[in-house]
Amino acid sequence: MFDFLKKNKTLPTFAPLVTDMHCHLLPLVDDGSKSLEESLEVMATMKQCGFEEIRLTPHFNYPRFPNKADDIKERYKNFCSEVEANKGERQIPRMTSVTGEFQVGDGFAEYMESGQLLTYRFSDPKRGSEKGLLLIEFSLHQKRMGLEDTVFKLQMEGYDVILAHPERYPYFDSRDKLLEQFKEQGVYFQINILSLDGFYSDAAQKKAFEYIENGWVEFLGTDMHNVMYAQALRHASANKKIIKLLEKNEFENRHLAVGQY
Repeated sequence: MFDFLKKNKTLPTFAPLVTDMHCHLLPLVDDGSKSLEESLEVMATMKQCGFEEIRLTPHFNYPRFPNKADDIKERYKNFCSEVEANKGERQIPRMTSVTGEFQVGDGFAEYMESGQLLTYRFSDPKRGSEKGLLLIEFSLHQKRMGLEDTVFKLQMEGYDVILAHPERYPYFDSRDKLLEQFKEQGVYFQINILSLDGFYSDAAQKKAFEYIENGWVEFLGTDMHNVMYAQALRHASANKKIIKLLEKNEFENRHLAVGQY
C-alpha cells in the first residue's frame, strides 16, 4: 500500500554524480548552445535528470574556436547574471565555474605558455596537483604525433590531466598501449554519458563500457551542446544498464570543488 511513497523517494538517474563537469552551454562561443533560451531549456532537462551543479567547459580549439580565457570569464560572469534574470520558474542546476575543454593541437602550446589553461580543483585541498585538473581532448579524426609528450609536460608543470571522451577516438581501443601508459601516469579519463546509450556509435558505446570495466574511468560528463543532446540525455536516463552502472560505481564528479571560474 506504500508503493507510491517508494516511487516518490526514487532519485533521478544522474543524482549520484551531483555535478556535470563537461558541457557547452555558454552561448555563442563554440558549437554548443546558440542562445540563452536554449541553455535554460537544456539546463532544466539536466536538473530533471538529477544534476545539481554544472561546470561550463567551452572549447579552446585554435583556429576553429580561438577562445581566450579572460573573454570566457567575462562572458561567464554576464551569462550567470542573465540566467538569474531570465530563468523564471525553471528549476536548473547551479553553475559553479567555467573552465574549458582544450584540444591538444595547433595553438595549444600558446595556451600553455600564456597561462590560459582554466582548471578545476578537488574539494579536498590535500588532493590534486598544484595547478588543478585540466580537461583536454584530442582530434576525433586522426592521432596527432607527440600526444604522450604533451601530457607528460603538463603533468611535470603541475597539472592533473583529464582526458575527455577517450571512447570517441577511433584510433584507441581497450587494449591500446598509449591509454594504458596514460593510466599508469595518473591521467584521469572522462566518459560521455551519451556514449553509454549509443548516441555517437556502437563502437563508442562498446569502448565506454569496456573502459569502465577496466577501472580506467574517474569522471562521467554529458558533453552537453544543445536541445538534441538534452533529449538524448533524457533517453539515457531510462537506460537500465546505465542506472545499474551508477549504482555499482562511484565517480569523482561529486568531489570537485566550487570554483570562482
